[in-house]
Amino acid sequence: MTTMSAPMSGGAYPVTLEVDQAAPQDRLSVLLRLIYAIPQFIALILVGIGLGIVTLIAWIVILINGSYPEGMLRFAIGANRLSNRVIGYIFLLTDKYPPFSLDDDPAYPVRFAAVEQVAGRNRLTTLLRIIMAIPQLIIIGVLRYAAGVVVLIAWVAALFTGSVPEGLHSFLAGFCRWQARVSAYVMLLTDEYPPFSLT
Repeated sequence: MTTMSAPMSGGAYPVTLEVDQAAPQDRLSVLLRLIYAIPQFIALILVGIGLGIVTLIAWIVILINGSYPEGMLRFAIGANRLSNRVIGYIFLLTDKYPPFSLDDDPAYPVRFAAVEQVAGRNRLTTLLRIIMAIPQLIIIGVLRYAAGVVVLIAWVAALFTGSVPEGLHSFLAGFCRWQARVSAYVMLLTDEYPPFSLT
């Protein structure tokens, strides 16, 4: 079963993050965004613990037999879906409150998808995954600081105008997209190395 939707960039990378265009936001929601998100943070902590355990088990299983157990892979994809929705909400990519669900929601403005690569996984790249991801993790770490500044500017702009300027929205969507691909690669959702790209 495939859960991949067409990527915004038109590429064929097996992990995508689609983000709708900037839309008006409620100023009160913008002001209280972090408070509103507290229940989501609690859910993410619980799901994140499960994802960590699943990823460790999957790493061992892939090294032994070259496949990612299907049920565990679906959970991992769902956990990433939830995480990216919450990140999109915090980063002001949408004003719509994220659903407490690991399931796909085509109507939600931030949509994570991944091809379910169960069999034929690469044992060598799985073994060396963290080492191979170091260049990506360094760049994401640097971009995270820039994204933090942009989120602050977007937050002030949205408080005064009721919307995030399109350029800021595009940068934040691109950062979230890049981060989603790198996270998916580190968490073994795909063996394909992520592109160095915001698109």
